[in-house]
Amino acid sequence: MKKSMVTLLMLVVAFTVVMSGCSNGSSSTAQPGSSEEGGKVNISVFAVQDSSIDIPTNKFTAFVEDKFNIKFNWEINPSDGAKEKRQISLASGDYPDAYLLTHYIDQFSQADLLKYGKQGVLVPLNDLIDQYAPNIKAAMEKNPNLKTLNTAPDGNIYGLVAYTECFHCSYPSKMWINTEWLKKLNLEMPKTTEEFKNMLQAFKTQDPNGNGKADEVPLSGSIEEFGVRIIPFLMNAFVYDDDRNYLQMENGKVQSAAITPEWKEGLTYIKSLFDAGLIDPGAFTQNAEAFKKIGENADAEILGAGAGMHPAIFINIDEGNTRSAHYNPLPPITGPQGVSYATHDAGGVSPGAKFVITNKASEEAQIALIKMVDYMFTPEGQTNGASGMKGIDWTDPVDGDVALGKDAKPVVKQIPMAEGEAPRNAGWSGMAHFYMPKEYRDTFVQGTDIYASNGYERRLYDASLLYEGHEPKELFPIWSVWIDPNEIDEASLLQTNIRNYIEQNELQFITGNKDLNKDWDAYVKGLQNLKLDRYLEILQKAYDTSK
Repeated sequence: MKKSMVTLLMLVVAFTVVMSGCSNGSSSTAQPGSSEEGGKVNISVFAVQDSSIDIPTNKFTAFVEDKFNIKFNWEINPSDGAKEKRQISLASGDYPDAYLLTHYIDQFSQADLLKYGKQGVLVPLNDLIDQYAPNIKAAMEKNPNLKTLNTAPDGNIYGLVAYTECFHCSYPSKMWINTEWLKKLNLEMPKTTEEFKNMLQAFKTQDPNGNGKADEVPLSGSIEEFGVRIIPFLMNAFVYDDDRNYLQMENGKVQSAAITPEWKEGLTYIKSLFDAGLIDPGAFTQNAEAFKKIGENADAEILGAGAGMHPAIFINIDEGNTRSAHYNPLPPITGPQGVSYATHDAGGVSPGAKFVITNKASEEAQIALIKMVDYMFTPEGQTNGASGMKGIDWTDPVDGDVALGKDAKPVVKQIPMAEGEAPRNAGWSGMAHFYMPKEYRDTFVQGTDIYASNGYERRLYDASLLYEGHEPKELFPIWSVWIDPNEIDEASLLQTNIRNYIEQNELQFITGNKDLNKDWDAYVKGLQNLKLDRYLEILQKAYDTSK
């Protein structure tokens, strides 16, 4: 189900992709690394192909082959089973010169990089970057987080991540309020936990949809990721909830938020909402499809507030919709102790690597590959690669066009697909996602009507501005730290057990299956028995090393 949520997310960002694939063989039979007539370097590459793309005949493929004197010998794989095929190719010893992956489908984990790097299978990229990749080098100097993500504890760069800073993705746990109901009931947007509770109570009892039935659902969500779970938004009014591992930082020390008195206070508040019938019980069990059935209920509009990174998760935003504009973002609310946090992460940047060069690659192949990737660290190269070639998929803005980012200069204007138009096959889509910092994505032209389809990204951007700055001053960057390879299996097991235990217990406390007063101490002891202290010790070591 997480895979379907990723697909939904990618539909609303600037770079649309389809997470399924089709396999296609290569027509090249030349030996990897050898030169053929015309001075081109033959390079074998393992790739994962998007279903709307044919890589060998792709226009961007032809462009980079000509620009960097390359002749690719593609080993193309569909998205399903790509990870297994990659692992088999490495284990067999019959692997290509390079792997060029799509990060949200499959990529090398940090453990993979360290394992194959120490075995000599992966070529360290440090010297290649220093000598032939000025744009990659400049990007890492400008963004210390990028350098941390790419640099292993031994100082080697065994591969490159996809640095895709999705601004609206970086504040996933948003809340969307039916503002038509607020108008009808003469209510204002709530600012505190108490006002939020009073609003939900009004939604439940004052018939805001006007059908004379008590059919309103004051608050709902679902159980998947990408901000659709209701607890993080509410808990953030008491203590920071990262909606992943329940970690917080204080004076450089990693801690568990889930054993604090503030966590208990937050659960007490959420339980009060549940006991009053203000939370849809399905929010703790249903998937995204069931959640959307509430938002799109055929008989009457029944949803008061929905949790979600973006409202398309629970409401139809297509042209002609009648409800989409009713749901608007609620800024983080403030709890009784003045706390008002927002869940924050790296906006889609995942640790590991989507691009590596192996020891099968000749020196000339290594140089050609790093130069090609370095091109995709320029705005032109990244846009041609990820969005499609200029003049086919994008063009220069004209007077009156407005960039997504406030005060940003418009640079890229996407050319929409005509109805029934065949795939243009002019870019690599996610396979070319290398360097998309926020300032780059801000230059894309967006419509100014946030409720129109061509202005949806602006709607999400503007909503995220309401959350920006509400993250704690200190965050544990679990998306970028490098865990000791000797401890990574232990850490992974501890992480899974601890996370499951926290989530099972928070639900039991909220629904009343466990008593917050009588059972709290036993809950804390249970976490300690799951070796919470050892888990935090491993993470602290990784944080200190990465820093």
